[in-house]
Amino acid sequence: MDLDGNKRVFNRLGPNPNPNQQPDNRNQKVCFHWRAGNCNRFPCPFLHRELSAPPNGTPSSKRPYGFAADDQRPTAARRGGGGSSVNTWGRGGGRGNGVSSNNNISGSGVAVKKDKICKFWVQGSCSFGDKCRYLHAWCTGTCFAMLTQLQGHQKVVSGITLPVGSDKLYTGSRDETVRVWDCQSGQCAGVIKVGGEVGCMISEGPWMFVGLPNLVKAWNVQTSAELSLNGPVGQVYSLVVGNDLLFAGTQDGNILAWKYNVATNCFEPAASLQGHTSAVVTLVVGANRLYSGSMDKSIRVWNLENLQCVQTLTDHTDVVMSVLCWDQFLLSCSLDKTIKVWAAAESGNLEVTYTHSEEHGLLNLCGMHDLESKPVLLCSCNDNTVRAYDLPSFVERGKIYAKQEIRSIHGGPNIFFTGDGTGEVKVWQWLADQSATTAPA
Repeated sequence: MDLDGNKRVFNRLGPNPNPNQQPDNRNQKVCFHWRAGNCNRFPCPFLHRELSAPPNGTPSSKRPYGFAADDQRPTAARRGGGGSSVNTWGRGGGRGNGVSSNNNISGSGVAVKKDKICKFWVQGSCSFGDKCRYLHAWCTGTCFAMLTQLQGHQKVVSGITLPVGSDKLYTGSRDETVRVWDCQSGQCAGVIKVGGEVGCMISEGPWMFVGLPNLVKAWNVQTSAELSLNGPVGQVYSLVVGNDLLFAGTQDGNILAWKYNVATNCFEPAASLQGHTSAVVTLVVGANRLYSGSMDKSIRVWNLENLQCVQTLTDHTDVVMSVLCWDQFLLSCSLDKTIKVWAAAESGNLEVTYTHSEEHGLLNLCGMHDLESKPVLLCSCNDNTVRAYDLPSFVERGKIYAKQEIRSIHGGPNIFFTGDGTGEVKVWQWLADQSATTAPA
């Protein structure tokens, strides 16, 4: 029988049996694993309780993150929420579990929240609950809330599309699959193996287009017709439709165009736009122009009538990751940590009218409207967050967090979708503006 071991356990949990004897300082340290709720040592040489405050009332350096010294409830009773449960997508909605605003709070015994997700909360094992210094929520702000998570992809989600009039959401990933999700239940309704990494996805009318290595796949979601568009060299990173043409930005720097032939029910090659010296990673159409952003750090402006390049924009100093048309402006973001707003000068050429800087490189831009029809810009950064800004003021509305960088954002009717590097797709619901409060009577 391990009498010494039993004694150690008693000394660890109970009072000092001899009041006149100085305590053993080796046993006055709180067990780190016990705080996290997973100590498996028996007997453990460290304390399984919080230390009392020193007699002079000064805070103890042993006290974890402002936790009350007399709070000795079992670990499970103090543990924060462990991830959000799946709510019914499209039915009721509400805020959902795990998406409380978690505003920064200061005061006695409550720590000010840091701008970072608690990794233990993500794993469902944070023992500090509301007094944790880190966020226990997937978003901050009051303008949107998470409805549910769609899990199944094994690698980064590189494309999301919701065809008009369809009750199915389509997501593509570098795990070489396209997943089909039922918009009512949020359940996966099918998995399509496409034989290559998905670089991008869009939908136009009944057609859905998927960019693959050396190929663009086209599906008619109404007739189930499937076509293969050959011609690209390397990965297809970007797709857009404009002036009855389908454009594809490719790894070799070219932009290929196809035109749909109704008589033959196929897409026929129409043009090849050359000029970029590196991969074309983003495309957008607006004001009878095609705008292309590239790894060569430039944006090219193409006339949609004659498909000629009319201007090259070189103000970014790193890869141009996303371009977006908003009203009479062009917005672009780059790994150089800036968002640039472009407008036409008297000469007709685009010039930078405003530059917004971030602390991290930017990956994606998505523009949409909130429930009050106010324009909102969602900006994905490579610190695993998405910022929501009012336009044109760039006042921050809220922030979304993810386990890894968010590569895909897609807007829908009163909802939007994000896909991150872990393969998770989150469904978000716009909420009524709660920032303005009614004055008391």
